[in-house]
Amino acid sequence: MRMSAWIRQHVAALRALLVLTVITGIIYPAVVLGVSQLPGLKDKANGSLLDRDGKVVGSSLIGQAFTDAKGNALVQYFQTRPSNAAWSEESTDGYHALNSAFGNMGPESIVDTLDAQDPGKDKLSLLSTVCARSAAVGTLEGVDGSRPYCTSGGLGAVLAVMGERDAHGLVTRPTRVISVNEACSADPKHETTPFQEAYEGVKVECAQRGDDYSAGQIVPIRGDASSDTPVPTDAVTASASGLDPQISPEYAAIQVARVAKARNVSADQIEAVVDAHKSGRTLGFLGEPTVNVVELNYDLDSKYPFQG
Repeated sequence: MRMSAWIRQHVAALRALLVLTVITGIIYPAVVLGVSQLPGLKDKANGSLLDRDGKVVGSSLIGQAFTDAKGNALVQYFQTRPSNAAWSEESTDGYHALNSAFGNMGPESIVDTLDAQDPGKDKLSLLSTVCARSAAVGTLEGVDGSRPYCTSGGLGAVLAVMGERDAHGLVTRPTRVISVNEACSADPKHETTPFQEAYEGVKVECAQRGDDYSAGQIVPIRGDASSDTPVPTDAVTASASGLDPQISPEYAAIQVARVAKARNVSADQIEAVVDAHKSGRTLGFLGEPTVNVVELNYDLDSKYPFQG
């Protein structure tokens, strides 16, 4: 008895499904896996994993935070660039691959949002974030962390200027000036002193938490700090992915003295290890030279263990 055309078509389709399943679902993955394990390809195919004393401690492709439980830098380690890939808003370490993200703040983000009740809930602008990070790096590394448009306290130096405006909306005669990122102290015995005493003859006030100063003209103040700061850009800004394990050679250079002192070795010895983990521009002209901090720190642990 001959099969109907309908049955023959479905039998042929089933055969094709089985054959393609074997080819694309078993044979092809097996071949690709076999090729990936060839010398020279195995490390990258397996995720560039780093092994220490027989235990996988990370990947050379994903950054790690070398800090304590409170987010403070561990002095024996080179520090990575900041990461926006924290698991939650309360996290201090970042570098969670499942939360890879950028900060989503641009150059116009210069005014902080000061919570009316809890200073811990303040939302810092990009400018204040950069200022705070630069000041912290400067203190840690013993260099000048001051930057243009930053207060000495590590906040954005920004004023809201109230007063008469011209046809272009610019204030021509100030009547009130507020340092919008410097909150007034709740303790009257410790009065907040704004970073600038006066602006065009008008005394500068500190900001009251919860008040809205958007009606004023926002004026960033450059200050006297040099733009040629020893704290490089990658020390105060996160990468787009938030997971990069590299820093610039300039950022590595200002950390050498601290790491050498903590590990009780010479700066020349630490610099030699840093040089071993430097990478040049891709193809000689793409990107910038970098230092892989994750590989560097684990190599330092092997060569010069921390005795603290």
